[in-house]
Amino acid sequence: MIYIDNEGINDPKTNLSLEEYCIRNLPNGKDYILFYINQPSIIIGRNQNTLEEIDQEYIEKHDIKVVRRISGGGAVYHDFGNLNFSFMTDYDRTKLNNFKQFTAPIIKILNDMGVPAEMKGRNDIVVHDKKISGNAQFSSVKRMFNHGTLLLDSDLSQVAKALTVKMTKIQSKGHKSARARVANISEFLDQPLTTEEFKQKILDGLFAENPDFETYRLTEEDWEGVYKLREEKYGTWEWNYGKSPKFDIKREKKFPSGIIDLRIKVKRGGDIENVKIYGDFFGKDPVEDIENILKGLRYEKSVIADALKDIDLYTYFGQIEKDEFIDLIYGPDEE
Repeated sequence: MIYIDNEGINDPKTNLSLEEYCIRNLPNGKDYILFYINQPSIIIGRNQNTLEEIDQEYIEKHDIKVVRRISGGGAVYHDFGNLNFSFMTDYDRTKLNNFKQFTAPIIKILNDMGVPAEMKGRNDIVVHDKKISGNAQFSSVKRMFNHGTLLLDSDLSQVAKALTVKMTKIQSKGHKSARARVANISEFLDQPLTTEEFKQKILDGLFAENPDFETYRLTEEDWEGVYKLREEKYGTWEWNYGKSPKFDIKREKKFPSGIIDLRIKVKRGGDIENVKIYGDFFGKDPVEDIENILKGLRYEKSVIADALKDIDLYTYFGQIEKDEFIDLIYGPDEE
């Protein structure tokens, strides 16, 4: 097995780019292990509707990154207290969805550390029925990886806040995350460990099982490929938000001028396909003007705000603040 050195990078967009680059470009016929620790971020599953998984207002306020991965499964929260691992190997049908085979070495090392971890359900590692690791897979024609989280000392309060959706009236065909009881591995250790110390213990355990363990350090050409992938894919709104499945939104609020009821259809790719505005408000100008302005826009708050910046909403809805209307289109629900 070959250990891939990610050079201590904590940027989730770079680390996911690195992972995909390695699975597509490193030589076949060899097994690799990659570890990475991300700054606070939410990692979205390949088939999920990003907005259905996150509290957008909260993550913007706390500078939490949002990145879509190429594997399936649900959304997960990463921070400096979470160690991520990725086993890369040749594609084998018997390994597909065989999470137990990939996680067995990790579970053994945890057991040797005194943590009574076990595989439970389809893809979780648990201790006393509390989830400490979730796993997912990606397969190409020739290669595949199994990657997962190891919650060492993650801020679990952030998990709940960042993944509590405020925009509730969304209907989509995306794969919604199932929430489970979670725990930190640190709760079951006799002595505290930093994430780097924990990573080294996992590496030492893997080395002990594989005497021919070696380290791969990316070349300058490799890093060019990684950063190109980051620029063109993992660093883009189109990938992280726009790849969400088609979804519908219903938003309604009572303003001083009356009730405004919005029905918004967003097509796959993240553009607004259609908008209908209903309500009992009084306005001089036809709301079809606003519907037409919004139609075809990217469903992103800054884009919507820019399109409406020169529009006098009073002539359409009466007394209403522009920020309030934009929040109705794209913002948190009222508490």
